Amino acid sequence: MAAALGALEAAPIQFEPVVDVPNGGVLLALPALLANGLLNHTRDLFSLPRGFYGIESIFLLLALMALARIKSIEQLRYEAPGEWGKLLGLDRIPEVRTLREKLTLLCNEPGRASRWNTKLAVDWMTADPESAGIFYADSHVRVYRGSLTQLPRHYVARERLCLRSTTDFWINALDGRPFFLVTKEVDPGLVSMLRSELVPWLEKNLPADADQAEGNNDSMEHRFTLVFDREAYSPTFFREMKDKHIAVLTYHKYPGEDWAQEEFVERQVRLVSGEVVAMRLAERGTQLPGKLWMREVRKLTESGHQTAILSTDYRMDLTALAASMFARWCQENFFKYMREHFNLDRLVEYGTEAVPDTIRVVNPVWRKLDGQIRSKSGQSQRQLAAFAQLGLEGELTDAGVESYQKRQGALQENIAHLRQEIDQLKEKRKQTPHHITVGELPLEDRFDRLRSEKKRFVDTIKLLAYRAETNMAYLLRQNMSHTDDARSLLQQVYETEVDLQPDRVANTLTVRLHHLTQAAHDWAISHLIEELNVTETIFPGTDLKLVYKLGS
Repeated sequence: MAAALGALEAAPIQFEPVVDVPNGGVLLALPALLANGLLNHTRDLFSLPRGFYGIESIFLLLALMALARIKSIEQLRYEAPGEWGKLLGLDRIPEVRTLREKLTLLCNEPGRASRWNTKLAVDWMTADPESAGIFYADSHVRVYRGSLTQLPRHYVARERLCLRSTTDFWINALDGRPFFLVTKEVDPGLVSMLRSELVPWLEKNLPADADQAEGNNDSMEHRFTLVFDREAYSPTFFREMKDKHIAVLTYHKYPGEDWAQEEFVERQVRLVSGEVVAMRLAERGTQLPGKLWMREVRKLTESGHQTAILSTDYRMDLTALAASMFARWCQENFFKYMREHFNLDRLVEYGTEAVPDTIRVVNPVWRKLDGQIRSKSGQSQRQLAAFAQLGLEGELTDAGVESYQKRQGALQENIAHLRQEIDQLKEKRKQTPHHITVGELPLEDRFDRLRSEKKRFVDTIKLLAYRAETNMAYLLRQNMSHTDDARSLLQQVYETEVDLQPDRVANTLTVRLHHLTQAAHDWAISHLIEELNVTETIFPGTDLKLVYKLGS
């Protein structure tokens, strides 16, 4: 009552002996969440008014919800508030309306969630400088199916359609763990984003210990490596990065003729997962436009296909270069996993806000002309194909020849007419600006952007949850024969009941996880529990050390 009336900063966290608490297995992720910085900068950046729920409890609840696959705040309506409250040392967790109010207070300052993400990313890079040497850059399109605003259309590869959406640009580590993201309501393209925001962000926030060539004038050295797909293929951009001592690694967009198979040598390549596989590799130097020399490495598959990659990293071993490029699928897998398990694309709040008038967009008039040119060109190609297939059939008669000449003449006339229309449209398109600012758009083409502050905040919580789960999965794989099942086993753990036993004399909180479905799973989890107990984690807001045990 005192906390609810504002006499206390928050209700005191107090655990009582309880048994069979559903979803209690999520508490096994608490050491990993805290180690990844869930509460490191909360007091510096965020604040809540006095009330029953403290800031640590709100952050813990959101992170544990993500791990328990409660994919939205609304879904919390169907969870037992008292049972979840036992896991946090409270009478109950907040109801949906209260949690939304807390989220509004935490996100009342634009840009705060982005600053929190930046601080966390710097912490992650500092703690693991090896992962800060290679960065994967890619875009992820979030489709919007609502009706609040007519967002610009983007091509969505997974659906093979142009849909209204926003685009997130991500920076990930070698194994797919996320560092940072930038959201754009208008997709400027990956090259433009790398130039204007992603590379400057890395240059500004890369820890000194992770900078591999700081103060080094050797043109062969580089500060870090950027890995991306063919979307950002640009020899001009490669040269710009080389001048900044930043190496690039990407697929060759125009590889040319196949190399002789005699050039390929079988080599042992260690993948990101630690697995060693055999690859047939070959290497040459290649010169791109602008007299830029790059390493070209090709992989020969069993079917005879050659996959070509380019890099300005002149020091890295050939096998490590190949492993780094082909590990780009870790980032694709990250997007897929986050969509399916953490509901990454879901909106957190409804509403829109104005788009700055200075943002450049594709001119709708230019887009319409371009579409007409494509349509007319397609018609012209079909008419040319029909003309090429046209021929005399059957006996050569006066009537047959006359009919053939009429069809031939009609096709020639249609083709000439289409070519004239195409030339006129091309001239109009040439005189029409390709891009204009939002302020120059006609009123019927104006659009707003979706509110993003709460979305960014919740996404950062999900990044923390994913990184925590990744750390736990790494520990599990060391004691599993089927290493691909590590995340599935963790999901089973999150759903498993626990017994809680506080000891106020020894200042411990024992979390006893019930047995799992198989003895092999129990054996793997027992080793994970040993590692968790070594951390001697203190439950936030208390002086109780967490002690994990297996067995009801």
